[in-house]
Amino acid sequence: MNTEELYQQRLRRYLTALRNERPDKIPIRPFVAEFTAKYAGFTCQQVAHDFNLAFEAAVRCARDFDWDAVVPNMVYVWTGLTQAAGLRYYGIPGIHVPHTTGFNYIEPPEEEAFMREDEYDALIADPTAFLYEVWLPRVSTEIVKPGQPATYRSHLALVKSAMAMMVYFNAFGPQIQRLRTECGTVSAIAGIFKAPFDILADKLRGYVGLTLDMARQPDTVLRACEALMPHLAHVGLTTADPAKQVPIGLWMHRGCVPFVNPAQFRSHYWPTLKPCIEEFWRHGHQTMFYAEGKWDAHLDDFATLPERSIIFHVDQGDIFLAHRKLHHKFALSGGIPNVLLSYGQPEEVRAYCKKVIDEVAREGGYILDAGAIMQDDTSIENLRALTDFAREYGVYSGAPTDGPLLRPCDGADVSELVGLSDRPAPRVRPGVCLPWEAKLKELPPLSGDVDLLRRVWENVDALGNTYIWQLLLSF
Repeated sequence: MNTEELYQQRLRRYLTALRNERPDKIPIRPFVAEFTAKYAGFTCQQVAHDFNLAFEAAVRCARDFDWDAVVPNMVYVWTGLTQAAGLRYYGIPGIHVPHTTGFNYIEPPEEEAFMREDEYDALIADPTAFLYEVWLPRVSTEIVKPGQPATYRSHLALVKSAMAMMVYFNAFGPQIQRLRTECGTVSAIAGIFKAPFDILADKLRGYVGLTLDMARQPDTVLRACEALMPHLAHVGLTTADPAKQVPIGLWMHRGCVPFVNPAQFRSHYWPTLKPCIEEFWRHGHQTMFYAEGKWDAHLDDFATLPERSIIFHVDQGDIFLAHRKLHHKFALSGGIPNVLLSYGQPEEVRAYCKKVIDEVAREGGYILDAGAIMQDDTSIENLRALTDFAREYGVYSGAPTDGPLLRPCDGADVSELVGLSDRPAPRVRPGVCLPWEAKLKELPPLSGDVDLLRRVWENVDALGNTYIWQLLLSF
């Protein structure tokens, strides 16, 4: 079988499972990050600071393991870019942490949070402007605040990091194609999205600051989450798979027990997340709920989403409970404990995989993976044991292997979904920094093809929007 035939076989297998149906075999889709460095003979520093080495490591793993789908670079945060921008919140291997350690996220103390408790109104009024004028100068060691004298290094940081982002993102297309042609491996997800509440907790107020705000000004926090919704949804939709095959990645961080209690989840986290997921489904995109931590307390809420609209990934939660609560509507993935893959024995790995396959994957709709992203403590022997066992044991009898490749959303009725369609439009539209209407007031009388002038202005202006929102979500 050539690699294109292998790719088509794996794509069909993966998409069938995403639709919560039964493929020929259980698809294997390991989210391997620094594990790839360990396997390929690189250091954590090398794959974090040189994305070409990270790409190479991902290809070597995909070529040598019989996996159906992978992320083109699960290390993802390119620290060369974060250094160019001067981002304070990353520990770079070899600079802030040992070169043998993966990059770290450094959350500032509450008194040094990147957004202050009295700045919500500014964020709500224009989130994009707030990110540029307030957030970016605080998170960067290089970029000066508005009103301060411009500096050579500030200009350099903006130009270098923006150009670096363009170079990095443009490299993913060839990497995805290389995985296909050299390895027959599917790119597992496309696009990025985070819940509004998580953005406040991760990158703006910090967890401690947001916890205090939930006690002191919960209504203001809710308004901020609502203001972020259309902008975050715009990022998800504009970075999603145009073929509408693989899901948008939702990285879930601070909305679960014990970070917030169930009442706060239902008052803030869920009401500003659910409409975004429904909006994605209205546009034909599934969302992968990468539920980091323990989300068992919220499974009933997730069950209210439209059928097949999500894939629920289990980290530290109970995958057998998730099966009982969700699997009648959604595909599941994950659930194999990382500690077992790192420190267990191969026979223990095989036994646990058998238990999950027997109890969760009987009727299909399951993608095999670890609970969390795999770093360099994951055992090569154990991951190979997982792979080999799944290929031998995870075979479905009588499952179709041909027919049209359907998208996960095909046949879904979205006519009753509201999503974000009933929400008031923000003052500055998602995807925009400086609206054409505002720029037009600064220009002399126009002639010729005015629509051409507007279209090019808006397309280029959107690049500035992409830069700041990707910096917030991806780096």
